[in-house]
Amino acid sequence: MVWNAVNDPLFGYLQDNSRVPCCSQRRLSILYGAPLYSLAFLLAWFPWRSYAPGDWLSGLQLMVALCAFDGMLTFVLLAQCALFAEISGHHQSRLRLIKYNQVASLIGSSSVLFCGLLSRNMEDFATFQGFTVVIAALACGCMLYTGFHSESRFDGKSSAPPSPGSDDQATSQSSLSLSSVTSMMQQILTNRDFQLFVLMNFCQVFMVAFFNNFTMIFADHLIPPNVLPPLAKSFMYGAGFICPQILVLSSQNLLHSLGYYKIILFTFYIEAGMAVVMLALGPYHYHILAFFLTTNMVIIQAAFSLFNLPLADIIDSDLQKYKRSSPLSSMVFGTNALFTKPAQSLAPMLVVSILNQFGYEDLKEAANNSNSSALESLHGVMFYLVCVVPMCVSALQVLAWKPFSIRNSHTVDTKYIDG
Repeated sequence: MVWNAVNDPLFGYLQDNSRVPCCSQRRLSILYGAPLYSLAFLLAWFPWRSYAPGDWLSGLQLMVALCAFDGMLTFVLLAQCALFAEISGHHQSRLRLIKYNQVASLIGSSSVLFCGLLSRNMEDFATFQGFTVVIAALACGCMLYTGFHSESRFDGKSSAPPSPGSDDQATSQSSLSLSSVTSMMQQILTNRDFQLFVLMNFCQVFMVAFFNNFTMIFADHLIPPNVLPPLAKSFMYGAGFICPQILVLSSQNLLHSLGYYKIILFTFYIEAGMAVVMLALGPYHYHILAFFLTTNMVIIQAAFSLFNLPLADIIDSDLQKYKRSSPLSSMVFGTNALFTKPAQSLAPMLVVSILNQFGYEDLKEAANNSNSSALESLHGVMFYLVCVVPMCVSALQVLAWKPFSIRNSHTVDTKYIDG
């Protein structure tokens, strides 16, 4: 957890301030990071030896695999996110990148289905290992293509001397000094729009983790099998991972005309409104509850897919405000991740803690011998969590997002210069 928290701002600072090309140039970070990232992905799926229960080496392998994968994921992903902001400053070009990203995500999501079919849900582990090698090779090939052919607007400016009066000039002689780190972090953290975005994004990450981890649990407990069979629940859960990409792809015209600010704000109103209606209807309208759970998953994930757009605008604003020769793209993305990643762990910890107070762990172990009154009480708590959490969190997101000032970037492309 310590490494997971530290590596985002660390790699972000290195990529924005290092003089080493493999760090300072986004495409080279992806190019050189791609093979290591793919190997790190494979580390977990190939045991170092035949393990017996309690073997210490299995724990060591898990720790090494997690640290290596998280480190390479952060390094490559920060470069990719920074490249998103730096390929073009035009809103229309960034929307096109979002579209390509969603198509790739849609294709990537289908790999889970094929993996389950080929390996019989990992019962055939050798086939599963072969599938992971194929996925790693394909992913590496795609990243290498990006590394060879992509280009940032600022690649030619990274080695240029800082312009007079810019904040870069003050830190050019000691780009890796503690004072420059403190100065740049302060400039990022005191940006009002960045503060508002991080608060809103923290809530969104919390909601994504909440629904990804508990939708199936809530559906199994709150919707009887005779109303919605297991196969239908599986389709319902799968829709939460496929439909968001389809929704984003079908909303391109709205993004062009309304901009991301209004669309994201509108999703918060929808989430809160649906939660109020569901709470008023009660837990026994099972088909409406299934629709509510699925729609929430889709809307929350779809809105989350747009969050690189406001971050890119924050980076542009910071670049202009401080007259930098090149943007602090990786630092902004890394600092955002530093504050929002804890929400991924907070959501399951908090929800499980609440459920366990109402006997969730005991009832899970008791299975069919569980007390009916205790089970009814647990189901009541689950239903209130399903309704109250989205209602409260989306209300907080509205309060955080409404003061966000960069609202019209979709109408002012002329302010960007892609020279």
